[in-house]
Amino acid sequence: MEELLKNLLASDTETEVLEFKKAEKQFDKNKLGKYFSALSNEANLEGLEAAYLVFGVNDNKVISGTKITENQVNDYKHEIGSHTSPIIGFTKVSAIQTDQGRVLLFKIPAAPQGMPIAWKGHYYARNGESLTALNIEKVERIRNQVSKSDWSARIIEDAIIEDLDVTAIQKAREMFAIKNPNLKESIADWDDATFLNKAKITIQGKITNTAILLLGKSESEHFLSPATSKMSWILRDKDGISKDYQHFFCPIILEAERLKSKIRILKYRYIRGNSLFPDEVDQYDPYVIRETLNNCIVHQDYTLGGKVNVVEREDGELVFSNSGNFIPETIWNVLESNSPTVRYRNPHLANAMVNLNMIDTIGSGIIKIFKIQKERFFPLPDYSFKNRQVEVQVYGKILNLAFAEKLASDRNLTLKEIFLLDRVAKGKSIEDKQVKELRKKKLIEGRKPNYMLSSSVAEIVGEKANYIKQRGFKDSHYKKMIVEFIGEYSVATKKDIDKLLLDILPKVLDDNQKANKIRNIVYSMSKKDQSIKNIGSTRYPKWVLSSSKINEIK
Repeated sequence: MEELLKNLLASDTETEVLEFKKAEKQFDKNKLGKYFSALSNEANLEGLEAAYLVFGVNDNKVISGTKITENQVNDYKHEIGSHTSPIIGFTKVSAIQTDQGRVLLFKIPAAPQGMPIAWKGHYYARNGESLTALNIEKVERIRNQVSKSDWSARIIEDAIIEDLDVTAIQKAREMFAIKNPNLKESIADWDDATFLNKAKITIQGKITNTAILLLGKSESEHFLSPATSKMSWILRDKDGISKDYQHFFCPIILEAERLKSKIRILKYRYIRGNSLFPDEVDQYDPYVIRETLNNCIVHQDYTLGGKVNVVEREDGELVFSNSGNFIPETIWNVLESNSPTVRYRNPHLANAMVNLNMIDTIGSGIIKIFKIQKERFFPLPDYSFKNRQVEVQVYGKILNLAFAEKLASDRNLTLKEIFLLDRVAKGKSIEDKQVKELRKKKLIEGRKPNYMLSSSVAEIVGEKANYIKQRGFKDSHYKKMIVEFIGEYSVATKKDIDKLLLDILPKVLDDNQKANKIRNIVYSMSKKDQSIKNIGSTRYPKWVLSSSKINEIK
């Protein structure tokens, strides 16, 4: 973000997607909302991922610094989340300390395809550096994006309502009634064509890819080609060998339930705290399965011709995967914005699945999944994004009960901090800024990239022995061992010292790092402490105690 700030300051002038404000101590919330709407809409129109608003910089782009506090920023976030439509928030807010003063950099996401962003019911735009209303031409340009780029809204000219499954339509009616209880009586009077339009599955009575995907007969899948509605369930043993599998096709509204029924919901028992009686819970929470699977369906990039996979592992894990990139880019962005995503790969499909109660609100389910796993003391899901595929690993077991209890019970820890500690405990990487925040609370120790839980956390969760293995001993301990070895055997070769220390060095170090540490310890003993000396060659050293060390021992 510091590099980004430098680039923004180096730009020739303010543009429709970049605004600088002095904002020395505060900034009017209503004006902030107007700028948010304008910058978000302009970013969409220019085909950009985001726009930027910078506080602490005056009109001629000289840093003057801002004293706006973190609490004020939180108020701004709340205000934006309360009065934008559709609801949307800052992608990221970064406080950057420069030599000239503190700067706040607000990253504003582009309006989603087909949906201009309003502030308190009004659309805003930019005309050069001026704030103005979003004119009709720009509104229509944004709204027309959906029909042009949304695969799920594509009309299938040859398909008719008879290509849809009658049972699937009836199921859709029931789920639409649950989502819209005030329309329950009216729904019964609608014919199928009216209902499908009302539920935003068809468009003006025409069959869409969404209609075939969710409600199509199995033999109607050819309408989607080269895309596919295929979903696969695969059962693998502890060694990763497949034991069973089954494939599912449209209608997804029915077949997704059949796939979920294949997942074995076993009972999991564990003893919490000092209780003598075990708690018994389902290995996987039904909401977690439903939301994760349906997220794979709604966010799949069907133009890639891929399928949704659900791999069930007998050792207590589920792995969901779908084709396409992860639109929020990282899970951290999801947790930090704490609001639904605003960029949808399949807007028409997403709206239909929301209307049919298949997903809660677009994007917010991830946060709920994290909270459910935390409250059950289960590890948080792991997300990986590579080769244009999103993979979600859901745990159905406890990896460390004491650690989980610490995370679940400590009310001072935010969900973001729990997410980061969970990653550290699993040996996964975190960003420098995140490291700084955890260090401030004394939750982690170690050097990049080998971070570990701090001694205080390790003690609380009963991981004191593992903490010592991760951290290792102080250098003085290793030096004392080398001196005692030479005192016992008169001389120590490099091989002797390696054999003496390698197994007890910190577990977080790789082989090269361990070799470097031993080399540094020996160098310190010979050059700085002068407690040992080499009577062999540089390539084949033979270490003995120095005269001063022998006299000290005597």
